[in-house]
Amino acid sequence: MRQQFAPVARRTALALATAGAAAAHADPAPVKLEPVVVTATRTEAAPFDLPASIDRISGDELRAGRAQVNISEGLGGVPGLLARDRQNYAQDVQISVRGFGARASFGIRGVRVYVDDIPATLPDGQGQITNVEIGTVGRVEVLRGPFSALYGNSSGGVISIYSEAPVGPPKLDASAAFGSDGLRRLAASSSGKTGGFAYTLGASRFETDGYRQHSQTERRLGNAKLSWKLGGDTQLTLVANSVELPEAQDPLGLTRAQWQAAPRGVDPAAISFDTRKTMQQTQGGLVLEHGIDEANSLRVMVYQGHRTTTQFQAIPVATQASALHPGGVIDLSRDYEGADIRWRWKSTTANVVAGIAADELREHRLGYQNFIGTTLGVQGALRRDETNRVSNADPYIQAQWQPAPAWLVSAGMRRSKVDFRSTDAYITRTNPDDSGSASYSATLPVFGLSYAVDEHLRAYITAGRGFETPTLNELAYRASGATGLNFALQASLSRSVEMGLKARPRDGIEFALALFQTGTTNEIVTQTNVGGRATYQNAGATRRRGLEASGSWQIAPTLQAQLAATWLDARYRDGFLTCTATPCAAASSPVAADNHIPGIAKTSLYGALSWQPAGGWRLGVEGRALSKVWVNDLNTDAAPGYATLAAYASYQLSLGAWDVGALLRLDNLANRRYAGSVIVNDGNGRFFEPAPGHGWLASANASYRF
Repeated sequence: MRQQFAPVARRTALALATAGAAAAHADPAPVKLEPVVVTATRTEAAPFDLPASIDRISGDELRAGRAQVNISEGLGGVPGLLARDRQNYAQDVQISVRGFGARASFGIRGVRVYVDDIPATLPDGQGQITNVEIGTVGRVEVLRGPFSALYGNSSGGVISIYSEAPVGPPKLDASAAFGSDGLRRLAASSSGKTGGFAYTLGASRFETDGYRQHSQTERRLGNAKLSWKLGGDTQLTLVANSVELPEAQDPLGLTRAQWQAAPRGVDPAAISFDTRKTMQQTQGGLVLEHGIDEANSLRVMVYQGHRTTTQFQAIPVATQASALHPGGVIDLSRDYEGADIRWRWKSTTANVVAGIAADELREHRLGYQNFIGTTLGVQGALRRDETNRVSNADPYIQAQWQPAPAWLVSAGMRRSKVDFRSTDAYITRTNPDDSGSASYSATLPVFGLSYAVDEHLRAYITAGRGFETPTLNELAYRASGATGLNFALQASLSRSVEMGLKARPRDGIEFALALFQTGTTNEIVTQTNVGGRATYQNAGATRRRGLEASGSWQIAPTLQAQLAATWLDARYRDGFLTCTATPCAAASSPVAADNHIPGIAKTSLYGALSWQPAGGWRLGVEGRALSKVWVNDLNTDAAPGYATLAAYASYQLSLGAWDVGALLRLDNLANRRYAGSVIVNDGNGRFFEPAPGHGWLASANASYRF
């Protein structure tokens, strides 16, 4: 699938890698990494030469010194990417890339996510990342900028996660972690390679009482990856994973006054309606790779999955009593499947990849009132029943050509077409048939050029076009109050340009600098958000421009540093009207041209220092700083900026076939009070999701090699 993306700004990026309690079974001496060849544009090239912004985080680095609960823990060192822990497992991690995805009130949108080649982003552009078992991750690869458009709808960026590729004899791992607010995580994994067969298996159980009231959660994860060599030029890989949330309480956001008075508290509506979510997902896929001859190869990927979700919301009874309101309980059943068939040709100076990616989603959406009589927080009368289908079939072609030793030309094109169709089964005297359909399409070209100034310096420029359709959630309601999907909503189109430098002045030092700008037309924005019901509209133009800088330094044989910084200015170029109070006809407010797009920090900074003295000890510190974040399109309030510091110490001991270790981590050492994330344009003014104060984590791990 979307194969290996690679390191740009750093090859080792914080050898924290060997510091984690459940992660590191490495030798105490610093590890010299081998050169990596990657396929960020689906054609092989050294990452240093590619005209794109790409980062690679190893699985060890992702786990190093961390709880291994949320993938956001280990992505702070990627410039341009903002991954925020919401302390709310009913809503998933909040991720944005260069400002794309910032408006998502739940899950991930605007950014494509893949897990072992299987899309975690559905055809409508809505995605989630809860099915990642961090204990078995081999690497995470992040592609930013114009080339991400080659992955189709809603690809402001691409995050691809891969399970470990086992080497050597079988190995068993087990770990246990305990921490603040009742955090408990138990995990076990096994991997190995025998002849032409390799496997990686993992499972974990996570529980927390939650930092805030009404935020208790339990989550169970399982992952399996099996590979067979079927001859010298053929390999078959089976991937299967599952995730279950038996129940995740939803503490909702807080108003500014509530946050300042009691950051651990909740709005009374969360208790009254017992806001919560249950979810279960299973999926599997097959990847067949076959070398036809020295120049040609074929790759076929197929997948299928099923996901059920039930969520209880806090919507006033009087609002739900309206004849056209779909209720306060969402009951979803989703089946999804797809395939990606790809042919590749390569020579000594050129590569060509051509293929087609097809995906389909079938959703049965039910809506119920969340009350019966005077009893709140229970499933009541049926208010919505519809079947929605979304599908795409996108042909694509990409190529690389090296006309001279110092030059590399990369180009590609994708034709993306996404079809929506809704069949309404809830038809009454006051609720007519709202069936309908819509289709969105775009041609997405990308071009990039890289020049080797010398063996230590590369300069590049790239440009491309992308597009983003509305998600089913954004289509769900009409501003007029009528029932049915809002098929008048159009897709947004974007044009991006980027230029950058990559430098390796000497061994152990790597830097990257990228300057970019993206202009968007028909930006999808909030039209109304009242009574627990949000509707969307197309505004005019927006502009995102920014600067990313990152680097890693091997200061000494046992000391390594990493730095990542982002400046991002994201604004509306045209004004529009929005409403978060009722009645909207009298309360619409103008959003001024040049207002900041909410949910986006203008500046962010990450720094880390890792010390690995002899004797099995690993010590590290990491700091994060973020500027203020506007919470709504009107720019009337913002979450203040903040800076936090964390430190950890771990010890790893080898005893023959056994490796054992322990970890102690302390977070938010200065006990800062800050909002870990924001809920953009919340209709009740509950914008703020508080982050914990002082936090601690203790864990132990053991592994045995046969």
